[in-house]
Amino acid sequence: MSRHLLGIRHLEPEQIEHLLAMAKEFKKRVNTGKPVPSLQGHVLGMLFFENSTRTRVSFEQAAAYLNLRTANFAAQASSMAKGETLKDTVLTLRFERLDGLVMRHKESGAPTLAARYFGGPVVNAGDGQHEHPTQALADALTILERKGALEGLVVAIVGDVDHSRVARSNAWLLSKMGAEVRFVGPRTLLPSHTGMLPGQVFHDLASGIADADVVMCLRLQKERMDGGIIGSIGEYAKLYQINRDTVRLAKKDCLVMHPGPLNRGIELDDVAADSELSAISAQVENGIFVRMAALAWVFEGVTPARRVEQPAPKAKEKAKK
Repeated sequence: MSRHLLGIRHLEPEQIEHLLAMAKEFKKRVNTGKPVPSLQGHVLGMLFFENSTRTRVSFEQAAAYLNLRTANFAAQASSMAKGETLKDTVLTLRFERLDGLVMRHKESGAPTLAARYFGGPVVNAGDGQHEHPTQALADALTILERKGALEGLVVAIVGDVDHSRVARSNAWLLSKMGAEVRFVGPRTLLPSHTGMLPGQVFHDLASGIADADVVMCLRLQKERMDGGIIGSIGEYAKLYQINRDTVRLAKKDCLVMHPGPLNRGIELDDVAADSELSAISAQVENGIFVRMAALAWVFEGVTPARRVEQPAPKAKEKAKK
């Protein structure tokens, strides 16, 4: 049975620790020029049904470091544009002899469906409002590097939690590793059933980030919103922006994080985004190494798909004299 990475929720703490340890080791090896395990011979399908810069490029970099060949898939130029179902597309790719898939999709559960039919490992690169496991791992690695541990930390996740798969994956990971998670934002941007997520709810920024070790801002995902969810962008920024003044409500040495893409002047001002407290660039860099770990983990023990070799042409018989 293939191993997949579809979400954080169903991982055990030991598995999370293992993935983070792998990522840390890969980073050390890459930065010191030491060799890393090779997955040469495998072909990885890159299925991005939503636009992406950070996640897509870091998966491509991760694959390159591991000697994985990638096959890129553009939904707009595929048979799905002609009405083909996701199931049939996945089956097609399976019999095109791809060994694994990385999938980003606007519908929650799409990578889980792909894993059911593909027959090889599938890594979720973000699905709808469900999960984004490798981003949570990148964030956790960044926190570990700066704070030394996850257990006992207070992490405030501020902003558009309702539409954020990153918030969900981070909440599961951090709570499993012993951190206190807080969701901070207006009622209209928090899930209606927050009891299903591990974290406390705060509607006031000051109380939500008080004494926080980490303040993680989220992008306002306007493309997923219906009208009227927030009064205005300016009103949201006035109440929930992390800036030179509001960051002082958290601990003096708090980390300021953002999974990107960052809307400067809305979720964060320039001072908070570019200060010594900011770990945003480290989150981007660490994305490469956790995705190396994720790919190495799901491909562990996987044999490359059998290649059909064309028979060598037979030598022509010499004509009899």
